[in-house]
Amino acid sequence: MERTKRLLFLDDIRYPIDAYHYTRQDIFLRTDWYIVRNYKQFINRILENGLPDLISFDHDLADEHYLKADSREFAEKTGYECAKWLIEYCMDNGANLPEFYCHSMNPVGKENIESLLKNFKKL
Repeated sequence: MERTKRLLFLDDIRYPIDAYHYTRQDIFLRTDWYIVRNYKQFINRILENGLPDLISFDHDLADEHYLKADSREFAEKTGYECAKWLIEYCMDNGANLPEFYCHSMNPVGKENIESLLKNFKKL
């Protein structure tokens, strides 16, 4: 019997069914997604449960802001930051990058996440 895929959905406000409405990707019809809303939840979920089989990324995680080191500026922890952390985690643990999808409605953010992850996967 085939094991069910473990699915991780990163988005600050939407649910997988919302992503289905504009992507028409059937994977978003599944009801067994684990949803994380911000950078911290994303990291904690992976550290506590290991890598999922598939991660779907949103780019803009608008409500999460952190102070930049040595600065008074706030830095938004976006889906791109989550993707960068994921690459570091995979390198540090000798793990393969999970399958990924980017459902973000931010076209530049989406392209940045996809390019980053695709380039790492080529290595």
